[in-house]
Amino acid sequence: MVGGVKRFSPKAVLRAPVFAQLMALVLVSLVAALAINVAIVVFLPPPAPDIFSLSEVSSALKAGGAPVHVSDGRTLVAHLRAAPTPFARGRPGFREALLTRSLADTLGQPTDRVRVVLVNRPSSPAPRRRFKASDQLHRSAAPPPFDGRLPPRGSLPASQEGFIMAPFEASVQRADGQWMSVRAADSGLVTSWQQRVLLCFALSALILIPIVYLFARRLARPITAFARAAERLGRDPGAPPVDIDGPAEVETAAAAFNEMQERLRRYVADRTAMVGAVAHDMRTPLTRLRFRIESTPEPLRGKIIADIDQMDAMISSAMAFVRDASDPVERRRLELVSLVESVADEMAETGLNVSAEGVGPVVIHGDPIGLRRLVTNLMDNAVKFAGSAHARVYADEGSAVVEVDDDGPGVPDHERERVFEPFQRGEPSRSRATGGSGLGLAVVRSVARAHGGEATIENRAEGGLRARARLPL
Repeated sequence: MVGGVKRFSPKAVLRAPVFAQLMALVLVSLVAALAINVAIVVFLPPPAPDIFSLSEVSSALKAGGAPVHVSDGRTLVAHLRAAPTPFARGRPGFREALLTRSLADTLGQPTDRVRVVLVNRPSSPAPRRRFKASDQLHRSAAPPPFDGRLPPRGSLPASQEGFIMAPFEASVQRADGQWMSVRAADSGLVTSWQQRVLLCFALSALILIPIVYLFARRLARPITAFARAAERLGRDPGAPPVDIDGPAEVETAAAAFNEMQERLRRYVADRTAMVGAVAHDMRTPLTRLRFRIESTPEPLRGKIIADIDQMDAMISSAMAFVRDASDPVERRRLELVSLVESVADEMAETGLNVSAEGVGPVVIHGDPIGLRRLVTNLMDNAVKFAGSAHARVYADEGSAVVEVDDDGPGVPDHERERVFEPFQRGEPSRSRATGGSGLGLAVVRSVARAHGGEATIENRAEGGLRARARLPL
């Protein structure tokens, strides 16, 4: 800021509100388009008039109706008519009478058997720049009122007696009474001058398109970066804060997003620490119970010790779950098929009925330890409840899919979501030997969601259960 006035800078322009940038884009495009159109009107020369010599018109009339191609690719077409085209005012004007006499002399016909009618004569003022021949014709097209008397033959310049400018219709009466009429052929849907104008418009569009593209891309880049940051937060809650340099609205949204991310991180950390503290503190009374049950009868003491061991195992699992969720992890690129096959090989070496297959390399960005725990828990859950597990890895619609099938009894439909809750087990006996601690699938879903994915289970039509973890590629 200099003297109380903010200094202009490109960075300040980029931080302007989206509304202002869009308005500037529209105005710049509109002004540029108008400037190009004005340049076309001012600097592009007007179309040259179609000028024909009377000898060319005479040749077309003598051709018997066949089209006659003259210089510059122009064409004269002829057709028979019962009567010639009438004059606009009921009688010929000076220019029409003069051309009729000149054409009759060229054809060697009487004047009353020849007629030249100037069709739709333009009445607009002459442009600033014209061709010399056109100037002469237009100057001769507006003489004093015609009184029917023509100047003597040869007294006028050849440019006035020997040339005719389209649009016109020249007719000569044949011996059978019909009139052979000739006029300039239409130039088609788009004339050469219109083609030049359209080409200028196309060039102006080509000039504007890169400017508009760069402007729009610069405007949309911060919004795209903000969307990527929001998607990254869903995959990695510990992602760094969003740092976006863009319009004022985007910067405000980024600041609110960073504050929300920090609050969520603190909230999760507080709840995780509280659960860990509770699990840790519960071990003290459990230890006291172990000493106090020494005086209880033997049958009752065995049952109490079994319950204490189960509670101790659940506390250990809870503390491990909390520790894994709270410890920062370093994510990297890894090949998921190799990871699943290595877990399957390790479990198969212990005598478990486990197999795995993969379709091509499936590379994702994730936590190797967490993903290994996800795959291990899925296979261990299948082996524990069905005795076997078959894993499969493949890519599907931008996601990496890990499926583990078993041949067990499956899970009732109303239990398919509840089994993912912590300490919920599909086996109702509550025995650690058969049901575990109930945190296996909870860990699977937690790891999958931490990577921006999801974990589900479904009953297979041929029997058994299919657990599926879908992770973004």
